[in-house]
Amino acid sequence: MEAMLLRKLVFPAVSALALLAASGEARASQPLTAFESGQVRPMAMSPNGQRLFVVNTPDNRLEIYAITPAGLEREASVAVGLEPVAVAARNNHEVWVVNHLSDSVSVVAVGAHAHVKRTLQVGDEPRDIVFAGVGGERAFITAAHRGQHAPFDPQLTTPSVGRADVWVFQASQVSAEPLTIVNLFSDTPRALAVNADGSRVYAAAFNSGNQTATIAPGVMPKGGEQAGGLPGPNVNHAGIGEPDNGLIVRFDGDHWVDELGRVWDHMIKFNLPDKDVFVINAEAPVPALLPDDDGFFAGVGTTLFNMIVNPVSGKIYVTNTEARNQVRFEGPGIFADTTVRGHAVDNRITVLDDQGVHPRLLNKHIDYDNCCAPVPNAESELSVSQPLGMATTSDGAVLYTAVIGNDKVAIYYTAELEDDSFYPDAFDQIPVSGGGPTGLVLDEANDRLYVMTRFDNGISIIDTDALEEVDHLTMHNPEPADLIAGRRFLYDAALTSSHGDQSCASCHIFGDKDDLAWDLGNPDGDIMAVTDNIRTNFGIGDIDFHPMKGPMLTQSLRGLDNHGPMHWRGDRNGVDQQPSAQPDTGAYSEVAAFNTFNVAFPGLLGRDQELAPEQMQAFTDFALQLVYPPNPIRNLDNSLTAQQQVGRDFFFNNKSVITADLSQFTCENCHRIDAQANAEYGVARPGFFGSDGQLVLAELGQTLKIPQMRNFYTRVGAFGMVGGDAFFNSPGQPFYDDSHQGDQVRGFGYAHDGSKDQLLRIFNGFSFAAEGFHDIDTMLAVASFLFAFDTNLAPVVGQQVTLRKQDFQLQAWAAVNARINLLRARADADECELIAKTRLGPFELGLLYEGGAYTTSFSGLPSLTHAQVRLLALSSPVTYTCVPLGTGERLGIDRDDDGTRDGDEQLWWQW
Repeated sequence: MEAMLLRKLVFPAVSALALLAASGEARASQPLTAFESGQVRPMAMSPNGQRLFVVNTPDNRLEIYAITPAGLEREASVAVGLEPVAVAARNNHEVWVVNHLSDSVSVVAVGAHAHVKRTLQVGDEPRDIVFAGVGGERAFITAAHRGQHAPFDPQLTTPSVGRADVWVFQASQVSAEPLTIVNLFSDTPRALAVNADGSRVYAAAFNSGNQTATIAPGVMPKGGEQAGGLPGPNVNHAGIGEPDNGLIVRFDGDHWVDELGRVWDHMIKFNLPDKDVFVINAEAPVPALLPDDDGFFAGVGTTLFNMIVNPVSGKIYVTNTEARNQVRFEGPGIFADTTVRGHAVDNRITVLDDQGVHPRLLNKHIDYDNCCAPVPNAESELSVSQPLGMATTSDGAVLYTAVIGNDKVAIYYTAELEDDSFYPDAFDQIPVSGGGPTGLVLDEANDRLYVMTRFDNGISIIDTDALEEVDHLTMHNPEPADLIAGRRFLYDAALTSSHGDQSCASCHIFGDKDDLAWDLGNPDGDIMAVTDNIRTNFGIGDIDFHPMKGPMLTQSLRGLDNHGPMHWRGDRNGVDQQPSAQPDTGAYSEVAAFNTFNVAFPGLLGRDQELAPEQMQAFTDFALQLVYPPNPIRNLDNSLTAQQQVGRDFFFNNKSVITADLSQFTCENCHRIDAQANAEYGVARPGFFGSDGQLVLAELGQTLKIPQMRNFYTRVGAFGMVGGDAFFNSPGQPFYDDSHQGDQVRGFGYAHDGSKDQLLRIFNGFSFAAEGFHDIDTMLAVASFLFAFDTNLAPVVGQQVTLRKQDFQLQAWAAVNARINLLRARADADECELIAKTRLGPFELGLLYEGGAYTTSFSGLPSLTHAQVRLLALSSPVTYTCVPLGTGERLGIDRDDDGTRDGDEQLWWQW
């Protein structure tokens, strides 16, 4: 039957292909949707040392290279899911690829014609993978505790729930169902590691926190610290009093205390155990955490990047940063004599062993009392910033570390690292061309180190004897030139900070957030006037921007485009371009707004001066392309649950009566949702997702921008904060109780400062006319809707399914066919573009669904029907993927976007 199918569908067309020239209409350049997913395990080597596997994150592919005495030779390229960030070799013939945006794992058969043979669906935003257990036959994959594939309720309004999971599959079985899902009591996870005999798997939280939290504004007496209020200074250098700000406190092992040592246990009613690295028994009949204190390590770091186990000693090394957000203020620190300028985080490798947790500072040479020398300088050239992937020698003596922020590989001798006797030395640092190292693989047989370089999407080859780079190659990269050029300014600490160890990415982790609040006011600064993009002042009057703004959560760099002025207050704006109007003028200009962040390079990172205008514009062009991922809570068909629909109806229809002059406004009147909003301005721009850039004067004691709401689901887990004044914490409300809530996974929640533990406290800030506003079921419905809030991309974007020969059996067919039909239906609804990939003998066949049929990557082949594409799976698995609108042609049939289809280029190459 397979032979008949191939003759019917393929052979007539292939004969026609012999007559082809590289013809066909030239197609317009296809856009790329930029997510800036952080690579975790971007490279792996086959057990026999003959192949190197590399994720091509921007091109959504796995690249396969033959390892030869002369270097690397490209052998194959396999389309996988969207945003692959990790790869692991199960054996010499099979590798597994983790697709961060697709919430999937591609199982790739390696051989003469490499291809995806299975696709496994996992939880939201999977990041890492290892094989362990008896014979290495179990696959362990980290994912957030949520997502449309999760067989559980994420319990987003329930305290004391672990927000991280490890999905475990029996790799040799054909079942797509996991053997188990191990829940971790932490926030979202990232890295995995396995010990030498495969009996233990170590799983780490990502933004794990550092046992800090925010006391809400309004709970402390006025009059400064002498009256029991906010620590001084309480005025700026000009003597103007600060707003009614909150205060960051830290758990000292016994109590929640502020910088003056005062105890605030009555305001933070939860425990924050800060469990960071978890230990899983990989060989148990059902893998599970080790019991009691043996099952975790606490206090490893604030943001944990990668882990590796010493193959001889069994000690674990964790690359991480430790945030200093308990230190107040940015700027020169003249008036207040305290600042984090030039020292916001410490870059570390933490050693874990039977005796406990041993953090090691990597930049011992830095004198943080001196700031800010021009760059580069002797001090900055030795620094490391944001250490990521690691590799060890087989004897466990040497540890190689990729350092994304300094374009280098740092070498540590493990004995010196463990006893903390090492000191930075230029001899132990290897410059890497291409920029932005994220991961590496050690090939001891050939005395080589292979290094993934994210900035140019390349691979550097280092001679481990000579300790120098001997070759560099790049992979196909569809990213636009301005995205590539601007990326460096997010990560490059050597360029952007005086000490060479701080960058924007130190807090905006991979362009996102660190889940912390920082008090980055500047007492040496002056009052700034508010702009004219004002929604309301609640009848209170104008309040200008005070330079001492109090604690504020780190915001994501995603989704900035089209949402006007920036930062929580909207004080980063283009006020020099009056008058203000949407789109892109005055305070609404995103380009002008982002450029104003140039002051942060000297004021926060400690650079001697701002970036050159052209450098800052390159950074701006990069940042404004970053987008939020699809919402993982909303149904894949973009429908709402009954509860979410009730919440949406309230959000759009119920009127507030908070003040006399604003008796007729709804939630949506301020937090605007309109994916097509810019149609009214005659421009093609993304819409509004919670904000259109307007300000609310005097809200929470100071002027704030109406915030977007696309990532509320990521901020769950800090239950037990006592709200501040009655505005947020009216006595007797049934929404929440202020009793102690036990162990929690996060220290910061909602509002600009993270001092509200759940959305229900925010709702209580407004008095709505609708009957039932104080009804718990109604408010839970509103929360449910906000967790499923619209983003720039429909929920189906990235989703995949692979149809295999064995799926034609009746039992398997229903589920696979239903998912194919779902993807097709969402493409018909213009929520995504649908592509498919399979093989025709030695050729990759790409397919793009358009007009009810599938255009092929061979211009000589006719379009195929749904039935014909399904039948192709009898010969080779067919993987369907929903991709962002506008990218289907490039991802499906014209990879290099040159107007000649991929299949035609394969034929010409073969010929």
